[in-house]
Amino acid sequence: MKDSVTHDLFEYWNSLRRGRLAPNRSEIEPSAIRNLLGDTFILDVVDRHQYDFRLAGTRLCGSYCREMKKRNFLDLWTGHDKEAIATLLATVSEDAAVAKAGFSGRTERGQSLEFELILLPLMTDGQTITRILGAIVAKDTPYWLGIWPIISQSLGSVSLIWPDDEPAFLRPIRAYDAIDTPLLIAQEPTKRIGHLSVYQGGKQ
Repeated sequence: MKDSVTHDLFEYWNSLRRGRLAPNRSEIEPSAIRNLLGDTFILDVVDRHQYDFRLAGTRLCGSYCREMKKRNFLDLWTGHDKEAIATLLATVSEDAAVAKAGFSGRTERGQSLEFELILLPLMTDGQTITRILGAIVAKDTPYWLGIWPIISQSLGSVSLIWPDDEPAFLRPIRAYDAIDTPLLIAQEPTKRIGHLSVYQGGKQ
């Protein structure tokens, strides 16, 4: 990760996981990331078409010259970029991936600036990902930032990070005790068909 804010936010988030898919929202301590708060945000996962800002830092709001709370994150994007971001958000909220992207923001005066974005899953009940912690960080601080709002964005590089080196849906089924310590539930395939393993379960 190029930017220290996104790097530090990832490291903080990862330190809270303790082997789980994601930490709980209640574990996030603002005082522990006070230097990052201006660029960070939390999204409510409503459905695949709506991810509302629950909280947004002052520097982030300043880039758009408006309060971001209750706005749909997807409304910042258009066309194919909006579809790509929707796919990233779904992968974060459904498969517990970490997503990182670079994008170019532009004002109505044609001024442009590069940004880095990171998206990190959060749970609220120890099982379901219902929040996304993130940050949007400007690569520079031109004089016009905060005076002329970013009104359009073009997506650049995109990458997914699997903190445990594999997607959540490939991980063994896990249960969590009250301390959120992962307990591996052994599960052996009942039979194999070619290269596929078939597990008992579901409708009989």
